[in-house]
Amino acid sequence: MLLNTIPALLPESVTMTVLPFADIPLYNGDQDIPARAARPEAVKIFREGLAAADGIIIVSPEYNYSIPGGLKNAIDWASRGEDSPLIGKHVSLMGATPGQWGTVRMQLAFLPIFNTLKMQHLNKFEVFVSQAKKKFDEEGRLIDNDTIEILKKHLEIFLAGIHYQ
Repeated sequence: MLLNTIPALLPESVTMTVLPFADIPLYNGDQDIPARAARPEAVKIFREGLAAADGIIIVSPEYNYSIPGGLKNAIDWASRGEDSPLIGKHVSLMGATPGQWGTVRMQLAFLPIFNTLKMQHLNKFEVFVSQAKKKFDEEGRLIDNDTIEILKKHLEIFLAGIHYQ
């Protein structure tokens, strides 16, 4: 629901494409070397989408105090090789949870990944949506004004970092 909120808050000049990763198989280094041609088609499509992006917004829940397995798997596929579309890329990370911690631990688990890939992580005005059931209506719309304002400020800073106005 948080991901679906973002497009309405972006300037008209900015487009957002959601890159699904459900069809990406489990990472297997044997399929990734020596020839990139061996990468599965779903991985190639995912990496191409990331490469085309000026910045990446990751919106995720928190599973078992960390990054959900499917998302981590997609990041593993995207992070490999000198041609990784993640190296040096601007990245925004946010999450929502019904609990009290607002995905803090998941977001902390991403920091070593961002550092390893030299990604330009926005760490000011973090978006940790706790008690999400109270902040979204039955149709999935974000209705909490404080959260909306934090999200707007976060996106403004993120876009300024990648030179969108």
